[in-house]
Amino acid sequence: MSSFTSLQDYFARPPPPAMEALREKLPVSPKHPYFPPESPIVGYLANEYNTVELVSLFAAGCAVVFSLAFVTVKKLRPTVPVSDLTTIMWFVLCGFIHLFFEGYYAYNFRTIGGHQDLFGQLWKEYALSDSRYLTADSSFVLCMESITAAFWGPLSFLTAGLIAVDHPLRHPVTIVVSLGQFYGDVLYYATSLFDEGMLGLTYSRPEAAYYWGYFVLMNAFWLVIPAILLWQSVRASSRAFVALGKAEKLLSGGRQNGSAKKAQ
Repeated sequence: MSSFTSLQDYFARPPPPAMEALREKLPVSPKHPYFPPESPIVGYLANEYNTVELVSLFAAGCAVVFSLAFVTVKKLRPTVPVSDLTTIMWFVLCGFIHLFFEGYYAYNFRTIGGHQDLFGQLWKEYALSDSRYLTADSSFVLCMESITAAFWGPLSFLTAGLIAVDHPLRHPVTIVVSLGQFYGDVLYYATSLFDEGMLGLTYSRPEAAYYWGYFVLMNAFWLVIPAILLWQSVRASSRAFVALGKAEKLLSGGRQNGSAKKAQ
């Protein structure tokens, strides 16, 4: 009994000063509001701006991009149709978001939890609906955002320019970019829903504003609008091929008639 008591006393003793010093040097994962709560976030710092301020700044940035695109296109092509103008403004906004905002994440993904610049705080705000952007579960979103920034960003600007000058390649390029955006968004939703439904991993906070407002609504734009543009460009391409086929038949028929008359 005495030996057992002495053993209890041994483990009840406070750790030696050297051990305490070592524990103080070990990095401590700061507390954060993201789900799952136990997920480590390197160097996390709480945002300095609140939600209303960040959403307002993002909306103001989008308004500036739309305004610049509108003024520029109207100067270059005053008679541009409204449908083309709105599509150009959409692709210009996509170009800025894909190349600069999502490119920012792809470049800073390791340390973004501690960034306090505007883009860093915007990403931390959005991550309340998808913590994969700040935690170790970031392999898919990193690959997706890197591809989006490298390809769909520049190609969105190219598509806007092709539509602005009514270039013949506008519809093929629109199909490529819109399909890439649509496919990436489908995978984004699918991977998150798979983890939640099959693995029980929830990346969004329970508040409706984060799940339905950020995760569902904000990303739905890149499902609905690309789907509409895909449909329009496929139809336009189809009509062009039909017209080309009819023209070739008329030309070949005219040549045949001309050859028949010469033979007579």
